[in-house]
Amino acid sequence: MLEWLGANLGTIIIGLILLLILTAIVIKMVKDKKKGKTSCGCGCANCAMRGKCHKT
Repeated sequence: MLEWLGANLGTIIIGLILLLILTAIVIKMVKDKKKGKTSCGCGCANCAMRGKCHKT
């Protein structure tokens, strides 16, 4: 077990870092959604997709 862990330590560390980054992104998106912020940040007035992502 320790031999396998030592051989794969770099991969495990990179995987954990990527998991932490992904978790932080998802948490930020959820918080922004609860605050009513859009993901694109440009507003909906002139957006060609305004009818698709928000009910107006």
